[in-house]
Order: sequence, then C-alpha cells, then structure tokens
Amino acid sequence: MKVRFEADSDVIVVTGGASGIGRALARAAAAAGARVVVCDVDRDAMASLQREAPSIAVRSLDVSDRDAVMDAFTAIEAEHGRIDGLVCGAAVQPRVQVQDMDAVAWRRVIGVNLDGVVWCYQAAVAGMVRRRRGSIVAFTSGLAHQGWPEASAYAASKAALIAFVKSAAKEVAPHRVKFNLIAPGVIDTPQYRAANEGADHERWRASTGVGAPEDVVGPLMFLLSDAATMTASLVSRDFVYAASDT
Repeated sequence: MKVRFEADSDVIVVTGGASGIGRALARAAAAAGARVVVCDVDRDAMASLQREAPSIAVRSLDVSDRDAVMDAFTAIEAEHGRIDGLVCGAAVQPRVQVQDMDAVAWRRVIGVNLDGVVWCYQAAVAGMVRRRRGSIVAFTSGLAHQGWPEASAYAASKAALIAFVKSAAKEVAPHRVKFNLIAPGVIDTPQYRAANEGADHERWRASTGVGAPEDVVGPLMFLLSDAATMTASLVSRDFVYAASDT
C-alpha cells in the first residue's frame, strides 16, 4: 500500500529542526504542502536549511527558556494563524559519567530535553484545544528503558518524557488533540556521531543497525496526520529498516 501525505497548508513547528531527523522531516513536510517553521539554536544550520528549502521559516530559539518559547509561539500563531502540528526534536546528549557531571551540565540536559518539551507543549496546546485539532510528537529513546554508560542525564530525561506525554495526552484527548511519542532507534545524525564515537558506534551498527534521518520521516508524518487516530502512544523503531534501498 502506497502512502502520500498532503499537508494542505498545515502549520508545522519543528524544534531542533535544523539538522538530523528534524531537518529531514521539515523538508518532507514542506514538500507535502505544509508551512514549516524550524526553531533551533544553530544559526548556521538554519541558514543552510533555508538555502536548500527557502519556503521553510526559521527562528532562533532555546527551548529551555520558557519566556522565549512563549514569545516565539505567540509570534508564529500571529504570523500563520495557527499551529496544527508540533514536533519537539530539540535535545542535547553529552557523554559524561554521573559522578563527573556538574549541576549546570545536568540542568542543561533536563532543561532542553524535558522542560523544553513541556514549555513547547504549553505554548502550542491551548490553540489546538480551541480549534479541536492538533498533533504533538515528542522523542523518547530506547535508553529510557535500558540505560547507557555516560548517558544518565539523557536517559533520565527521555524516561521522564514517557510519563509526561502519556499523562498530558489524556488531559487533551477529549478536545481531539493528540500527543504521542516516537523512539526513532539509532539514527546517524550530528548529535549521534558526537555522542557515539569509536566502539559505541560499532556496537550499535552490529546490533540494532544505524539508520538515516529519512528513515524516521514516514512514522512522524503519520503521527502528524489525521490517519493517526491515537494518542498517549509510543511508536518504537527498534531495528533499522531503511526507507529506501537506494
């Protein structure tokens, strides 16, 4: 069965969308007719994205800053009229043993990976509730269940997101707003490469395999679409299955 997504000018916000999975999704959603706004802290990556896909709007945003998130989302709604879909992809993944991690570094991970999703959810969901339509997607990870050396803060933030999303989703389900999770599997992104050099990369490649950002676009587009009549759910890609054999 072939699937074709048609966005019909839906407004899709992608945080952390200047690189990796978010970038692949932003390009695909724009190609399907969505009005895409990418929010990121990497100005060079956002400039590169706009050169490749001029229709994609970009905004500099640190999602750990609640006031900045509220201001940015208010501006997006004012400019575009609404937010139909939100994909919370912004994340950081430092590699350090717990006993060597200072408070600032720990709080930065929790601030971006967990608090950042909460702030973006708060900023977008009220409008979705009013319109009785909207889809929000957050990223968790297999590390939330299995853990990983030198990734305790990252794993903890991704585990906390599961409880948060499944709880918040039930609050807005009566308003026909969806909030789901995706565990995309091991994907070759700049962040992955920085966090998994040498032996770790070889271990992932030999076990689960290492996929490409484009491999995750289909599941994400589905979760954003009207076909996904589900909420408080976790879609997990546990083993590499490439979107294309080319």
